[in-house]
Parts: sequence; structure tokens; C-alpha cells
Amino acid sequence: MSRTYGPVVTRDTEQDDAGRPAGRRRAALRAAGLITAGALLLGVAAGWAYRHLDRNITGVDIDNALGDDRPARAAAAPSAPGSPPPAGPLTLLLLGSDSRDSAADRELGGGHSGGARSDTAMVVHLDAGRTSATVVSIPRDTLVTRPSCPLPSGGSTAVAHGVMFNTAYEAGGPVCAVKTAESLTGVRMDHYLEIDFSGFAALVDALGGVDVTTGEDIDDDKSRLHLRAGAHHLDGRQALALARTRHGIGDGSDLGRTGLQQTLVKALLERMSGAGLLTDPARLYRVADAATAGLTTDTGLDSLSELTDLARSLRGLTADRVKTVTMPVVTAPSDPNRVVAAEPAASRLWASLR
Repeated sequence: MSRTYGPVVTRDTEQDDAGRPAGRRRAALRAAGLITAGALLLGVAAGWAYRHLDRNITGVDIDNALGDDRPARAAAAPSAPGSPPPAGPLTLLLLGSDSRDSAADRELGGGHSGGARSDTAMVVHLDAGRTSATVVSIPRDTLVTRPSCPLPSGGSTAVAHGVMFNTAYEAGGPVCAVKTAESLTGVRMDHYLEIDFSGFAALVDALGGVDVTTGEDIDDDKSRLHLRAGAHHLDGRQALALARTRHGIGDGSDLGRTGLQQTLVKALLERMSGAGLLTDPARLYRVADAATAGLTTDTGLDSLSELTDLARSLRGLTADRVKTVTMPVVTAPSDPNRVVAAEPAASRLWASLR
């Protein structure tokens, strides 16, 4: 007896309703599933990274604390008809604080006593097109009249005459630092940026170090820095030590340190522009994480999106378009180890930034 068999059908020749091999359809579905899962994982990772960086930033509501008794904001130049409005001029107070908040800060030289002072103070003025900038260093030993400053707990500090500029931060934190800077300069500080010891060192390390050239030997046990004159590639700890050294260079005053800090600012700008961050997402994240981890800002810059917008506005700013100067000073009559603003040169400088 003969038997009739139907055609032999393999998985490769099965067809779906559209006439396509079913095996291929299943493979396509698996691939689509993997792509979808990968996209979801990337989305989750990106969302986590954004929230992590956003939470790194500490914000202080300086505008609300100081109210309206402040210098006027600089006005943007009018734009030509039909052209987009230019980015307006912007002035920021940039502080490096010798915080003792963490073990990392204390290990890097923040000390073990309570409180903190502004170890570095720079007024950064960006022009209306954000293609050039002037960075003015205020020596920490400058004697000033520190105005009365509101305190977070209520009340206010007393006016203090003939005190060092860097005591403002210790007396009333970022709010008092801004108010004292505005009182000294007559310039509105549109934004505030503060980075602590460990944050600065981590940022330099994330960038792969910085290249600087010193004009003389540096031998400073207090900052733990020992360098021969010449070109050097510095890691984060060494760069921080260079920013803090004063006893191992020049006459041991704060003016020598100020010059080194200005050199570091330009070295960091050059390193950032040449680091290829936009083509290396992993490295970009490491730099962003380091930059935000030790960062305190005013509430106008205390989110990742606001900081990103500021960074984008500075895409045309290169290190060679950044002018670094120090506020003109003379030896204080009351103390040979302190300085005061040299007039009328200091007032002319500040007027040029309004």
C-alpha cells in the first residue's frame, strides 16, 4: 500500500502570512527586541547620569538674599534688525574655597579647623558676544570694608573695616562673598561659582592633567610643591598645590600666587579645548562629574541644563582671547603684609567691566 506524504517543510521554508520565511521574521524580531532593550538601557543610563550630575551641584539663592540693593546689571548691546539677539555681557565671581568639609579636602590641604575661606577670588567678565573675557584676580590679602551681610539663620553680620577680602566667605558664605565683591568693585556679579580643593584636583585629573611652565624654582613645604623652573605636566594634586603656593615663589606674598593661578586658568582652558570631549562621551562624563562634584553656584546656574547653556555660549572663547590681570594694589599703610586697592587705577579697571 502506498502512502502519500506532503512536502517536507523545514523552519527555513516556513512562511508567514506575508509570504516571508518565518525564521527570518523571528530573527528580525529578536534583533528589534535587542535594539529596543539597548535603547532603553541607554535611556536609563543617560537619565541616571543626568540626575547624578544635576544632584552634584549645590545652589545658593544669592539674588533673593541680597535683594535690590546691588549694582545694576550690564545691558546687552542692541542687535541689527533681523539678526538674533546677542548673548549679553556676563560677570561671574569665581572662588576656590579651602573647605574642610570632607576628608579629601583636608588631605589636600584644607586643614583641620572649622570653617573655610576663599583661597582664590577672580572676577570673570565675559563680553557681549562671549568671544573674549577678562579675568581679574583679587589678592586674598586685600584689606576692604566688609559690608553687613544677611545670614541664612536670620540676622546679619556687622560691618567690618580693614579686614582681608577672603574673610567675607568665612563670615557669611557665598552671599557675603558676592556682596563684598560688589561693594569693592561696583560691578554686578551675575553669577557665582565656587569649587573646593578636591573638586579642582579631580577636574584636573579627569582632563588628564595640565601643562604649565614656571619661570623659577618652586620649593614650598606648606603647599607640598617642589618644581624646577621649566615646563611641567601636572596632575590634580600638583595643580592644586601650584594654585596655593606662595612661600616658595617670588617675595612670598599673595601676588606671586595670583600670577600662578592665572597661568592655571589659561592652562585649563587650553586643555579643555584640546581634550576632544565632544567625541569621547565617557571622558566627557568623567570631566562633567568632576567639575560638578565640588561645585556651588547661585540658583541661576544650579542645574546641569543651565550650566550647559552657559558652556554652549562660550564655544567661541579660546584661551588666547582671555585676558588675565590683577587688581592694582599697593602695600597697606597699616600693615606691610597686606595690600589695598591702588586708586584711581583700580576704579578705572572696574569701570571698564560695567
